Amino acid sequence: MHGTIENTAKLDALRERASSLPLEQYDPGDPELFRTDTFWPYFDRLRREDPVHYCKDSMFGPYWSVTRYNDIMEIETNHQVFSSASALGGITIRDIDPDLRRESFISMDPPRHAAQRKTVAPMFTPTHLDNLAINIRKRSAECLDNLPRGEVFDWVDQVSIELTTQMLAVLFDFPWEDRRKLTRWSDIATTIPGPDGLVATEDERQAELTECAHYFARLWKERIAQPPRSDLLSMMAHGAATRDMDARNFLGNLVLLIVGGNDTTRNTMSGSLLALSQHPDQYRKLRENPALLDSFVPEVIRWQTPLAHMRRTALSDFEFRGKQIKKGDKVLMWYVSGNRDEEAIEKPYDFIIDRARPRTHLSFGFGIHRCVGLRLAELQLKIIWEEILKRFNHIDVVGEPKRVYSSFVKGLETLPVKIAA
Repeated sequence: MHGTIENTAKLDALRERASSLPLEQYDPGDPELFRTDTFWPYFDRLRREDPVHYCKDSMFGPYWSVTRYNDIMEIETNHQVFSSASALGGITIRDIDPDLRRESFISMDPPRHAAQRKTVAPMFTPTHLDNLAINIRKRSAECLDNLPRGEVFDWVDQVSIELTTQMLAVLFDFPWEDRRKLTRWSDIATTIPGPDGLVATEDERQAELTECAHYFARLWKERIAQPPRSDLLSMMAHGAATRDMDARNFLGNLVLLIVGGNDTTRNTMSGSLLALSQHPDQYRKLRENPALLDSFVPEVIRWQTPLAHMRRTALSDFEFRGKQIKKGDKVLMWYVSGNRDEEAIEKPYDFIIDRARPRTHLSFGFGIHRCVGLRLAELQLKIIWEEILKRFNHIDVVGEPKRVYSSFVKGLETLPVKIAA
């Protein structure tokens, strides 16, 4: 079943539209397709008929779409031709005004990328994760024990956001009472301004990001004055490759770590419950055998694909799969499509929690830019579900989720659920 669409007639109509629209009119990066969860048939057709597709006109300007699993891996590892550099546009479909672009290690090319990434990598070593696991379990238990029974509540707000924001506050050693600021800044960093958006204008968005920078600059001064500690801010303040970052690089890396720690984990936490509610046989299988969590977790991460794409910019003219990509062209690697590629993944539209090779997915990227915190994301998801299975026989999803208006962040804004009294 595609997404949450259970109505066969509706699905047929979507497929009909996707199959009748001429390929040259395809704009798979339209955020409305993601808000309505109607993008699937478009990517299915692109993988079949035009796996390296050019959209010449969109709200984000012209761009290429790479939609097959193996092609994405090829683009991802070719840094000589395909750049992540923020000065060229960075990693998302949306172009930011050149004056407002901020470097982070994910929007850098080798060799500079490695030195900055290495600074924060110790946070995610096995020893450190073992220590974090104790904290994650304690907070997960408290959160679940305080959930209402017998009444409808929003899983995204009360569980997914709360737990990921607590985790971020721990990672940054951020003032606990202000932790929801981290959620807000994460949302602001990736939002598309507009009349129905979180902010109406780009100026408002930048003002909130400036507030984020000022808040963290204050904490940074405190950390520099103290001996090195094991939080992300202290690691960067004392790291040789990061202690002298300019203001833009500083905010760029902060936003990267906030969004990386927040959006991806939170959307997978929400997506995991939605996926199980849509596949009751798998939910039953998990309840009967909690040991399946080890394969359930990567399967959920594939299934949800919390970031739909990553973008690169061509550094030179390049022929790829018979298409002529020009220097300066924007190239999108659609992880959400690669994760449904029948040639790479068996039965990709089936949610199978005991898959033989569940880690065959692109949700964390591939190559040098692979998500630095992927083990932590998996750990958080595993622990929350261990604690859920101990407490609740079933959590019912009682309405349609509201989805994020974005073709970059693939997430849920709300998910109404109920736990039996």
